[in-house]
Amino acid sequence: MTDQQSVAATLELTRVGIVVGEASGDTLGAGLMRSLKAQFPDCEFEGVGGPKMIAEGFNSLYKLDRLAVMGLIDPLKRLPELLRMRKGLREHFIANPPDIFIGIDAPDFNLTLEQRLREAGITTAHYVSPSVWAWRQKRVFKVAQAVDLMLTLFPFEARFYQEHNIPVNFIGHTLADQIPLHTDRLEAQQTLGLTHNAGTTYVALLPGSRAGEIETLGREFLLAAELCIAQRKDLHFLVPAANSKRFAQLEALLKDFPDLPVSLFLQQSHAVMAAANVVVMASGTTTLEAMLLKRPMVIAYRMSKWAFAIVRRMVKVKFFGLPNLLADRLLVPELLQDEVNAESLAREVLHFINDPAAADQLTSEFEKIHLSLRRNADASAAAAICQLVAKKQGRRWPLEEVTA
Repeated sequence: MTDQQSVAATLELTRVGIVVGEASGDTLGAGLMRSLKAQFPDCEFEGVGGPKMIAEGFNSLYKLDRLAVMGLIDPLKRLPELLRMRKGLREHFIANPPDIFIGIDAPDFNLTLEQRLREAGITTAHYVSPSVWAWRQKRVFKVAQAVDLMLTLFPFEARFYQEHNIPVNFIGHTLADQIPLHTDRLEAQQTLGLTHNAGTTYVALLPGSRAGEIETLGREFLLAAELCIAQRKDLHFLVPAANSKRFAQLEALLKDFPDLPVSLFLQQSHAVMAAANVVVMASGTTTLEAMLLKRPMVIAYRMSKWAFAIVRRMVKVKFFGLPNLLADRLLVPELLQDEVNAESLAREVLHFINDPAAADQLTSEFEKIHLSLRRNADASAAAAICQLVAKKQGRRWPLEEVTA
């Protein structure tokens, strides 16, 4: 038996509570479970999880899709049910205390649950920081009351918590571990069945995964594509749809652009971005994936005027695109509100296509960021959890602490 196994045997980790709020949390939760089970094969996991966690042996007390609500209106419509779920989880875990409770994302749901459990003497951690560094910064005081440890995906998040004296571990991003440093564009094109001429330049258009995003950005993206094709006849456009409903929505929109050389795909956003020379996309976590694929991008976002007026007063950061936040400077173009128009979008796309040196420089910058995020996130998160539980139990965990 190794020294690590010997110490692990003294550390009690028999039950872990986890609540995730959406599919991305299910991925993180499954990876964390695998890493913890490698050290504690008899450990039990329960709470709220998705199919990936359930495949790892997770006992989900509620269905994930009942918790996975987004936006402003849907959570209000489902508020009574969500409150009942949170009350049920609180009562369950207080009656059957786990060695640790871990909330993964879903901060509006999980932070209150974590606070109540911590007040009852249960060790708590939160995995994936809420955007307290960007807006509603006073939420950091609730975080301080709710958790014994915050696990962040990005280094700038960890620095924010350190400034507020909240225990934090920067554990990196699992996508940075999964996506190779170099991806083959031609191979991705073949995966999608693209058989155009060798000289074809591909531009991916990702106006968003929600109906409202496509309504707001879809037509403008396609108008920009028309302007681009007027100057570069070698262009072909690729559009992935998040699901069948978005496919039908985009298909209907494309009827207004019958002469545009475009291929529409059901899902496959990863392959579409990998196949492209340039990506035009709505702001969101997909921008991280595009960056890890080393694809030049133009980021756009538009919201209602009243929502923007509110957000503008609350946001405390200079940038809204993840690549720019990670670099702490403007690496890729960000177009917001009235800046999101066909002319501006086309200009930025053509800049990357007509200036290969600019695209190559961006690729180099993206690789540096990719390496900084590649920290074996699943194992790092598991190590941080073990360290926290060991500290609470008065024991020592042998792995080195993962810090920002």
